[in-house]
This record gives sequence, C-alpha cells and structure tokens, in this order.
Amino acid sequence: MHFVNAKGILTGSGGHYGMNIYRGCSHGCIYCDSRSRCYQFIHPFEDIEVKQNAPELLEAALRSKRKKGMVGTGAMSDPYMHCEEKLRLTRRCLELILQYGFGAAVQTKSDRILQDIDLLDEINKKGKCVVQVTLTTYDDGLCRIIEPNVCNTRRRIEVLEEMQRRNIPTVVWLSPILPFINDTEENIGKILDECIRVGVKGIMCFGMGLTLREGDREYYYAALDRNFPGLKKKYINTYGNAYELQSPNNDQLMRMFERICRKNNILCTPEECFSYLYSFPEKYTQMSIFDLGYDDSNKRRHN
Repeated sequence: MHFVNAKGILTGSGGHYGMNIYRGCSHGCIYCDSRSRCYQFIHPFEDIEVKQNAPELLEAALRSKRKKGMVGTGAMSDPYMHCEEKLRLTRRCLELILQYGFGAAVQTKSDRILQDIDLLDEINKKGKCVVQVTLTTYDDGLCRIIEPNVCNTRRRIEVLEEMQRRNIPTVVWLSPILPFINDTEENIGKILDECIRVGVKGIMCFGMGLTLREGDREYYYAALDRNFPGLKKKYINTYGNAYELQSPNNDQLMRMFERICRKNNILCTPEECFSYLYSFPEKYTQMSIFDLGYDDSNKRRHN
C-alpha cells in the first residue's frame, strides 16, 4: 500500500453523500468491476492507495454541510480490507459521522466490520445506519475461488445475524451472478433462504449476470482459465465482447427472486433499495445545531 494526501473525500449533495477512503482492493474477487481501465488506476490494483488525510477532510466537509444525510462508503473499494486492521481510518470516519449527526451506509464483504459494531449501533440509534453485505454464492468452496482473500459466505451471514441482533438494518447485494458458475436456482434459493432468516431489509439485484469492461475482462478470463478450464471459450462464443453478460437463466431466476422477496416483504428492486439507503429520518434532520453540540459559529463547544 502507499499513502497520499487527497484533495477531497466527500461527494454528493442534498443529504446523499459518498466517500472512498481507500483506492484499490486486496480481496482478489475475480469479477471486480473496479479493475476496469475507465477508473484510470496508475498503480497496481492490489497496491492500496490510502487517503491518509481522510478523517481531516471528512470532518471539514461534514462541518460545512447544511443538510444532514446518509454517508455511504464501499461502492468502489471495500472499507474493511486487510489494511484497515492496522490503520483504522474507517473507524475514525465513522466516529466523525456519529459526532456530526449523519447516517452511514456501509458496504463490505468483510467480517472486520464487526470491530466497529459499537459505532454502527450508536449511529443507528441516533439516526440511521445500514450495513450492506455482498453474497454471490452459498457454496463456500466456490466462494474461496471467486472471492479468495475475504471471509466466506457463511461468515458474512453471521455478520448479518450480528447486525440483526443490534437492530441495525441490512441490505444484501446479490451481485454479480456469474453465468455458468453460480446462476442456478439452488444457489439463489439458498441465499434467499438465509436473507429471510436473518431479516434483511432489501436485496440489491440488477439481474442475473455480470458486466465486463477492458481491464476487468482480462483479469476475469485469466481467472476462468485457472479455475474453470474451457469456460472462457464458452463466454467468448456466447457473449463476444459485450459489456452486459446476462445469464441464460436470467428470466426464471428473476421471477423466482421477485416472488420470494415480495412474499417476505423484502425490498427487491434497485430503486426501492436505493431509496431506502438514501433516506434519512426527518426528525433527525430537523435537530437544531445546539442539539448536536455546536454554537452558531459552527465550532465545537467541547474538545
């Protein structure tokens, strides 16, 4: 990893904000879209770029915001990679989110998030916190192949259970589903059974398939050659250089997905899930600056 001083950390407006504390990833997921060349990485993807001044930038940004809202993290790089174990930048940023009265929407594949469950609990009690966990395959053996350097599916389900015990709402990302690998009724059904059991609020699904772009495609196909001999040729014959690779089983799997989610009152369209993630309790947005511990000059009252 290497360290940089970033110029900014928080993006967005109107109560919907996002940040990426790290750039790159060490999880090694074979399908990761963030490897795509359009994101203009000038360093190896596994050489994590650490925005070492992220907490200072975040504090300045949150202090200046007139509208409270949700701060999301994890969309591009997981906030709980191996380096977080030592650096704890995500924790410091969560402390600021709590201090300044914002909500948090954290997306991860890692059980390291449990190190911060106390903070997530406090954020949720005072406003709103949503934990998002990616589940792609119920088979832990397959999980070790397609997501090799992060905890397995069973452990991620345990994370969801721990969040449920604290009444912290959760959203599962059922994405991507890899054609000819995990696009089966058995796999999707078992994941949905676990989502129902642990009481997830929503499941984010963009269809059964994945996307491949330049940079990402080459890495994915090399992984297919290593782990699924002959499958790359099937992909090329089926999809060519398409960006969207829809599973041949998409229609039947999506019908099954939507039917089960609706039956169990689980949000199941991206629009529903994003609307829930971005909404912030109105009663909290109307709290006065005095309730949050600040005077009218927007300075801290207490050190």
